[in-house]
Amino acid sequence: MLDKLQIVKQRFDEVSDLIIQPDIISDQKRYIQINKEYKDLSAVMKIAEEYKGLLNNIEEAKEIIADGSDAEMTEMAKMELEEASAQLPKLEEDIKFMLIPKDPDDAKNVIVEIRAGTGGDEASIFAGDLYRMYTKYCSDKGWKTEVEDISEGTSGGFKEIIFSVSGEDVYGDMKFESGVHRVQRVPQTETQGRVHTSAATVMVLPEAEEFDVELKTSDIRVDYFCSSGPGGQSVNTTYSAVRLTHVPTGLVAQCQDQKSQHKNKEKAMKVLRSRLYEQELEKKLAEDSAKRNSLVASGDRSAKIRTYNYPQGRVTEHRIGLTLYDLSNVINGDIHKIVEELKLAENTEKLKELGEVL
Repeated sequence: MLDKLQIVKQRFDEVSDLIIQPDIISDQKRYIQINKEYKDLSAVMKIAEEYKGLLNNIEEAKEIIADGSDAEMTEMAKMELEEASAQLPKLEEDIKFMLIPKDPDDAKNVIVEIRAGTGGDEASIFAGDLYRMYTKYCSDKGWKTEVEDISEGTSGGFKEIIFSVSGEDVYGDMKFESGVHRVQRVPQTETQGRVHTSAATVMVLPEAEEFDVELKTSDIRVDYFCSSGPGGQSVNTTYSAVRLTHVPTGLVAQCQDQKSQHKNKEKAMKVLRSRLYEQELEKKLAEDSAKRNSLVASGDRSAKIRTYNYPQGRVTEHRIGLTLYDLSNVINGDIHKIVEELKLAENTEKLKELGEVL
């Protein structure tokens, strides 16, 4: 462990020097990467100092016990040795997880797309429930959410809603939400009291910076059209809505949320850029998944990942076999435990890959 921490210390010293170099500061992409690495390594160095201090305490206590000339000191040393030895395994486990190579995308902001699936109006209502669940979760985390595009359901909720989330390490937590979410409950429109199963699909895309994806203007077809939905007369009479088509891939992004054509184009461009970036990321995830058969972060976005069962008040996370009888809190944004368990499962997989054993 000390050998590994020494390698980290060498890299930390290199990064500390790089971060103040003028050529790094002037290169925005490189500076952001180096700054993030510096922050991550600083956290490791802090716990490394604590670990080394604990090892020193153990060594000193052993020396006092071996000497044995002072009974009172020997007794105190035995207590300290017992206490420090009990703390050591937990600290070593924390360091192992911290030494797992981090996904550079984890620090990114995200674009979240929620679409109603099978189940008609009930699926749209459920998509609305998921949107509220995520906005409350994001609020708890101190993240900012902003709607990018919206298509409302006929009986409430959304046929589709796209929103962005910005904050610290957003993708690292939100990436686990991609997949099919299923709800089992009695719909408001059901007169016989029968439980129906409906679904909604969630896609979480890491928000691409301009330097992540090269978008040529010549490759983008721009269409302007009248917005639809609530918002008053101006919404339907001006060509403020924007649809962007990336001709080489056929990917489409549109926005009609804002009254300004310019703002809608800006938002649609952000979504298009992220979809292009995610397309490449999906290929990589599929390759990684094939290599290690990962259950948590796979390239299969059509997989059923979670069921929300209202009659039993149950939420089941299928990828890791986790069941919580706490549906009312979960649907109100308290998905912290689920996310932490998924992160732990993914990190355990990565540790096994690195040849570590917990």
